[in-house]
Amino acid sequence: MNDSPLLNDFAEGITYLTLNQPKQYNSLSEEMLAALQQAIDSLTSDTRVLVIRANGKAFCAGHNLKQMYANPNQPYYDALFKQCSVFMQSLLTIPQPVIAQVQGLATAAGCQLVANCDLAIASENVKFAVSGINVGLFCSTPSVALSRNLSRKRAFEMLMTGDFINAHKAQEWGMLNQVVAEDELEIAVEQLAKKIIAKPEVAVRTGKNLFYKQLEQPLENAYAMAGDAMACNMMSDEAMEGVSAFIDKRDPTWLDKT
Repeated sequence: MNDSPLLNDFAEGITYLTLNQPKQYNSLSEEMLAALQQAIDSLTSDTRVLVIRANGKAFCAGHNLKQMYANPNQPYYDALFKQCSVFMQSLLTIPQPVIAQVQGLATAAGCQLVANCDLAIASENVKFAVSGINVGLFCSTPSVALSRNLSRKRAFEMLMTGDFINAHKAQEWGMLNQVVAEDELEIAVEQLAKKIIAKPEVAVRTGKNLFYKQLEQPLENAYAMAGDAMACNMMSDEAMEGVSAFIDKRDPTWLDKT
């Protein structure tokens, strides 16, 4: 088996990044974070959708606590959490939608990774927790993504108790789009990715960029940004073709369809 911490595969417009350190529960070690960042920075326009998945019994168990314990100094911790935060933000700023394909276990920064992806599908046996508080370490950076997916009280409950929730509760609370049987997980993710790829690329990229920018704005600014984005989108050949097809009651022919 390939012993690289991260496997990188491409097929039909989808890049698959597979966390590949199952014995370490795919923890976000320095090496794993560096490999993920390099892979994100190397994406080309050939990739229409990015899928993050994992080998082994766990999707991701968060930061590598042994690595952290071995380096007890604040400059090291500052650098590590900056490295992680840059990666997490990269997932939001790249134009491609990112889908988390989750199995087994996702805890602490692993839970953060799921929450930070644009979309997430999990098998029904998955458990989630932000359990740092159990070892005296409040999951501060995971709280950023978690509080932007769940209601404040749900997120705060998870952060304060460290308790696990199952996949169905995670879906109910807003962290997951779908929960499927374990043997259907790969198919469900592929179907969602291909559904996105079938849409005009300009609309997908415009939509993702605008979606996150407007969330952090006051209502008036959000509408102004959204109006500008929609006007620019409407000027694209793809949008004109889509509207023309709607008026003519025919199927559109997307110019960028791969």
